[in-house]
Amino acid sequence: MAMAFKMVFPSYFTRHMITATTGMWVTDECKNSFMEMKWKKVHRYIVFKIDEKSKLVTVDKVGGAGEGYSDLEASLPGDDCRYAVFDFDFVTVDNCHKSKIFFIAWAPSASRIRAKMLYATSKDGIRRVLDGIHYELQATDPTEMGFDVIQDRAK
Repeated sequence: MAMAFKMVFPSYFTRHMITATTGMWVTDECKNSFMEMKWKKVHRYIVFKIDEKSKLVTVDKVGGAGEGYSDLEASLPGDDCRYAVFDFDFVTVDNCHKSKIFFIAWAPSASRIRAKMLYATSKDGIRRVLDGIHYELQATDPTEMGFDVIQDRAK
């Protein structure tokens, strides 16, 4: 006689573990917002933040479809690290409309060393959770992630 067991997991199992060394988790909100940006095109960019106390990667800011790259640049703090994804739409020389998703690891010089280390060790894990990223940028100041850099990479 076969028996069925119902497994009950605590709510934190709905999150995605990104790295065992740091113990960080990515919330479902991060993945869902990314999927909305990727498939439904309702967001132009998403900024992610690590909450050191709860060890969660959460959504810090979401840019609407009408916002641009300058809005993303303005939303990044000058003294703390962040991750960001940007949906870059462009037209090729063959007149084809394309879209590429950029992952940006923002670690300004003014941020704390502990934060830089935490974001650096968690970066590969969040990239695995956010499936569909085409290019990656690492920046410590705005010139390293300017719009001209994005355009050059997308070619």
